[in-house]
Amino acid sequence: MEAASFLSSNSFTKTVEFLPSIRGRILRKNPNQYHCRKSGLPFSVACCQSGLPSSSPQDEHMPSINADWRAFRAGLIARERALKQVEPCLMVDQDAIVSHPQPNTIGDKWAHTIHEPERGCLLIATEKLNGVHIFEKTVILILSTGPIGPTGLILNRPSLMSIKEMGSSSLDVSGTFSDRPLFFGGPLEEGLFLVSPKEGNDSVEKSGVFDEVMKGLYFGTKESVGCAAEMVKRDMVQIGDFKFFDGYCAWEREQLRDEIRARYWTVAACSRSVIGLATVGNVGLWDEILGLMGPRKVW
Repeated sequence: MEAASFLSSNSFTKTVEFLPSIRGRILRKNPNQYHCRKSGLPFSVACCQSGLPSSSPQDEHMPSINADWRAFRAGLIARERALKQVEPCLMVDQDAIVSHPQPNTIGDKWAHTIHEPERGCLLIATEKLNGVHIFEKTVILILSTGPIGPTGLILNRPSLMSIKEMGSSSLDVSGTFSDRPLFFGGPLEEGLFLVSPKEGNDSVEKSGVFDEVMKGLYFGTKESVGCAAEMVKRDMVQIGDFKFFDGYCAWEREQLRDEIRARYWTVAACSRSVIGLATVGNVGLWDEILGLMGPRKVW
């Protein structure tokens, strides 16, 4: 089945035909669930799906991706890599060496490939997406991997205008955030935001309103932006602790798996320091993460 492309009317207006070789299924349309409009050009895989499932205990792999757990895994992988370099004569499965994640740790920043998407991981666009307007050299943060399918935000598109200039009333009913920059998060039309309070501030976690992506990083929707504004007014969090996005990405579960198998995406885990709020809108993030993961692959 051919899927239709979706693009927010307030976001990038250019569209390109997606690669016809990629196939995917789209959920049955419900006019009350879609919040986007067709751009008029067909493409075979759309990074879209109805609704935005919040993260929950139904997320795959881990109910919550704890930063210490992720760092522990990265340490194990780094140690295994070091052993392989020191003891090349060990009897090992050569195929496993080729396919196993190979991290490169630089200070407190690290990144390595993983085999399956998990909440808090990254999708790194490969060279196969070069020329695809929306997704070329994108870094997508996975917010949720619930039973419907993964959802995420593009992190490395620069902000062009503020919420007020974009006229995005769904993100800022009270006007508290009207001057904040608005970033392009994906082709599905929905207002989302990331919030990362200062270390030691547990007000966001205790509120129970926002969904945890990884330790210290949460996301909210238009339904929770009013609560976010109230917390700023009460000085519980700072206005600079938020980043706002126009649009998001989503797939059916098998659709994304097919795209990963076709090598359109590299799935990566990384340290919290790599994807802090300060990196949102950084056009060099794609190159930085590939550098952390080590030698580039030829696709």
